[in-house]
Amino acid sequence: MSLLLALARIDQIERALLPPSPSEATVGGAAAPAATPSPVAGASSFATALQGAMPAGMVPTIAPGAGSPGSAMTLIAGAEVGQAEQPPGSNDSARIAQYRTATAGSGVGPWCAYFVSWVSRQAGMPLGDHGEGFGSVDQLYAWAQHNGRAVPNAPGVVPRPGELIVWDEHIGIVEQVLPGGKIQTLEGNSSDKVSRNVHDFADALGYVRMS
Repeated sequence: MSLLLALARIDQIERALLPPSPSEATVGGAAAPAATPSPVAGASSFATALQGAMPAGMVPTIAPGAGSPGSAMTLIAGAEVGQAEQPPGSNDSARIAQYRTATAGSGVGPWCAYFVSWVSRQAGMPLGDHGEGFGSVDQLYAWAQHNGRAVPNAPGVVPRPGELIVWDEHIGIVEQVLPGGKIQTLEGNSSDKVSRNVHDFADALGYVRMS
């Protein structure tokens, strides 16, 4: 028996054991049969219960090749918006501790590079020669320069969604390019949380290509 039919059958048995309601309609002096519950309705309730039991903030790892690299990066990072330090100003929380797992030898501290290292690993494109990730923006950008993946900001340079955007001692992810010389970004450790922000093109020092 399928799960849907089993749910419907359980509901039907429970209804049959209930005493008849005085307001039940009658047909020829006999109580009208109760309507058979819809298996789809039972499935919907079951799915809702399962969804409510899932831990908050969970993001599935996206395997390489599941969509473009850029879409994987922005999808994963966008799902983390709002994750905040607990307590504020501590550079830490249970979720931020998960971001640090993508960086070898990491400790509690400024975590924007931890965040992009974690997103990159989840998207199947870990940073570093051995996928070790980076806790330092300077080290990450130096690695990108050494591997031909760094693009200095200059007139005419337009980043692609999913690429890393680098400022002075801060790093984020390009979500989309907006009209009027603006870039929408996803950043860890921005106002003590994962934030969605908008910047001018001219503010960036450079970008890191992810593919």
